[in-house]
Amino acid sequence: MYKALLKPLFFQLDAEKAHHLVFDNLRRAHQLPGVRTALRGLYDYQHPSLERDVLGLRFRNPVGLAAGFDKNAELTNELASLGFGFVEIGTVTPRPQPGNPTPRLFRLPQDEALINRMGFNNDGAAAAAQRLRRRQHPDLIIGGNIGKNKDTPNELAAHDYVACVEALHEVVDYFVVNVSSPNTPGLRQLQEREPLIRLLQEVQERNQALPRPRPLLLKIAPDLTDAQLDDILLIARETHLSGLVATNTTISREPLRTPAPAVAALGAGGLSGRPLRQRATEVIRYLHRRTHGGLPIIGAGGIHSAQEALEKLAAGASLVQLYTGFIYEGPGLVRRINRELARRGGA
Repeated sequence: MYKALLKPLFFQLDAEKAHHLVFDNLRRAHQLPGVRTALRGLYDYQHPSLERDVLGLRFRNPVGLAAGFDKNAELTNELASLGFGFVEIGTVTPRPQPGNPTPRLFRLPQDEALINRMGFNNDGAAAAAQRLRRRQHPDLIIGGNIGKNKDTPNELAAHDYVACVEALHEVVDYFVVNVSSPNTPGLRQLQEREPLIRLLQEVQERNQALPRPRPLLLKIAPDLTDAQLDDILLIARETHLSGLVATNTTISREPLRTPAPAVAALGAGGLSGRPLRQRATEVIRYLHRRTHGGLPIIGAGGIHSAQEALEKLAAGASLVQLYTGFIYEGPGLVRRINRELARRGGA
């Protein structure tokens, strides 16, 4: 139904307007009697073999929604009906901010890809925390993807990440430090060794001082070299990270089927979707091999089919996340992945 009826309608609209329309309709639909049950029947495929113990948490299945879709924790109850095992909200910043000027989200249908330069638009950590206190599905794992405000200088960035941890730690199950988005000026400079160690040490120190410290993960870019990935692993060990999210969007524009002039006309932003599939899998495989499987990895990037999810898991991911594939394939993708995993005994 999604690909035949809804997707053609949504794709006639500006990408960000379509996103808001989906939010509004999903929220309204869940207020109607029987809709939640009907959606669960259509999309929520559960089986004991799908359950995963990762990060000290029990996931009802290994398929999650990546950060960026529900930035403000507005739809976690509704998204639980679509079969996800976990939802990562954010990226959340301490203070509300509008993000970058519009238009800032673009489709590349020939490539089944998106380009975004959203710029961490969100309502702030306090608003997200308030919404999550009303969550109705305790079995749905919630991750908190956290970042810094645009006007916070890098030398003070740790203060922002710590503030997010303090605001959200009671209402999320794990944290992801995002320093790999290309859409906040200077943010990726925090991926360099010394700034990253200082940042993670401060965040981890505060996290560990709170009641029930949460697993702390780092989201990394697909554009890092092998040497940089080795540095990330050393930093992960030194700062006692619980895992990594691999990968964020890429600043690369190759290879794309969309003509180069059309892509250039869209401007800067992070590319996600099918073009990212191979590189994201390569990064997962490299990290898994270098750690001998000792560091949990959440795999993301270019998952548009059950086979592509299985590819990420076979490369060493413990869990997978969807975003662009969810936009192009619809909620049926979650069920197809889980059903195929269960058919293979959860492998």
